[in-house]
Amino acid sequence: MHPSVHAQSQADKPAVIMAGSGLSVSYAELDSRSNQIAHYLRQQGVGIGDTVALCMENRAEYFNVVWGAQRAGLIFVAISNRLTADEISYILADSGAKLLFTSDYLAPQLDAITRACPSTPVVNLDDASAATAIAAMPDTPIADQRAGSDMLYSSGTTGRPKGVRLPLPEDGDIAASNTLVMLAQGAFGFGPDSIYLSPAPLYHAAPLRWCMTVHKLGGTVIVMEKFDPENALQLIERYKVNVSQWVPTHFTRMLKLPEEVRTRYDVSSLTSAVHAAAPCPVPVKQAMIDWWGPVLKEYYAGTEGNGFTFISSEDWLTHQGSVGRSLLGTIRICDEEGNEVPARTEGTVYFEGGGKFEYHNDAGKTKEATHPQGWTTLGDVGWVDEEGFLYLTDRKSFMIISGGVNIYPQEIENLLVSHPKVADAAVIGAPCPDMGERVVAIVQPLDLAEAGDALAAELSTYLRGSLSGVKMPRQIDFREELPRHATGKLYKRLLRDEYWAKAKQTEAVGGA
Repeated sequence: MHPSVHAQSQADKPAVIMAGSGLSVSYAELDSRSNQIAHYLRQQGVGIGDTVALCMENRAEYFNVVWGAQRAGLIFVAISNRLTADEISYILADSGAKLLFTSDYLAPQLDAITRACPSTPVVNLDDASAATAIAAMPDTPIADQRAGSDMLYSSGTTGRPKGVRLPLPEDGDIAASNTLVMLAQGAFGFGPDSIYLSPAPLYHAAPLRWCMTVHKLGGTVIVMEKFDPENALQLIERYKVNVSQWVPTHFTRMLKLPEEVRTRYDVSSLTSAVHAAAPCPVPVKQAMIDWWGPVLKEYYAGTEGNGFTFISSEDWLTHQGSVGRSLLGTIRICDEEGNEVPARTEGTVYFEGGGKFEYHNDAGKTKEATHPQGWTTLGDVGWVDEEGFLYLTDRKSFMIISGGVNIYPQEIENLLVSHPKVADAAVIGAPCPDMGERVVAIVQPLDLAEAGDALAAELSTYLRGSLSGVKMPRQIDFREELPRHATGKLYKRLLRDEYWAKAKQTEAVGGA
């Protein structure tokens, strides 16, 4: 299972179609171009086990690079093009990348990056000399072909991004199967006839790995350059998309479209709408199942690959809010002392027997994520029921402690985004001299013109019907847009730091 295999059996079949431009790349073209990248890498002195990085926008050449690196036995690091020059330089240095593939998209930051990382050559695919040099390479396989693997970094929502370094596959065959391929076939119904819509940035773990899995199976990947809710529906209808991968914010934005827009497009071709990255609010998921049918299939996993849960629409309807039962690893829920707790008791979620990982150059973080029994955690809090279905409460690092009471923002955020006037919401703990922390809601209204005291009062009344008094936001602020990662993750650290810094400034002025 590899694009090179499909290039022999179905050379003209589209491997990639770019949604915006309509540019199509066949399996034969992908095979030839990835071979040229592999030869170019060898010419540049990059050998088996070395690391290369790529940082660019969603574009067809992305797959030339990752498949070229994969068949050259390399560790390839996909870096977010939303990061600052300092953050990109940090990842280049931390990963030990010997080469950076990029494009004109990153041009404004390239000078700063090259100054910070002078020993990492930059290959700009939009530069004529680089394009010519790569095009001059043979389009046949390199002599020492061997399977490589990705090394992806967390999105850094709670600090510096953490690199998850996995060893090269034991089986060096570039066409060897892997766990994700088996999960894609068994749990999600992917196969050679898959027409897969990828609406998210390719630098993130899920879109990159799912797209490459579809290529392993011989399907076609439709890549959106940038997510737009109505355009996503248009693409499903136009290409008869049957499989796709989403995050809850995609669902929320599509559901906020006017009903006449939502019902305008035929989405009946969908058989598997996979979603992950964050727990989906119950009302949002219920609305999506009502709209698309029981095709939603959710999983819980991380870049670390230490475990994997799965739940179908049918199971979710009888276990609402669950992210499913484990397909990879055994779930262990533990208290603060590391002791296992009974069913329906909240604690840190660990996986036993899943994939092993380590945080690159950070033994301390690896140790923090590892239980004395060797189990590992992504830092999430949750509980399991008697049937083994996992329910996530929130990230441990996002917990608010107010008056000694533990409050998890996710519950409050899920309620807020279900309000018809709310486009997005974040809940954080801000300093409070009496209670330690107070609950603050930061809301992105669907119509910014409605932001103000009246909407804040309406939202408070709405929340009061479902929340206990201690969980009620003591303050509701409005923003035009929240600092959300393109993959759907929220940069709560930025919001929390902002509110804590303001409190310190106020305290300093008051004490002067």
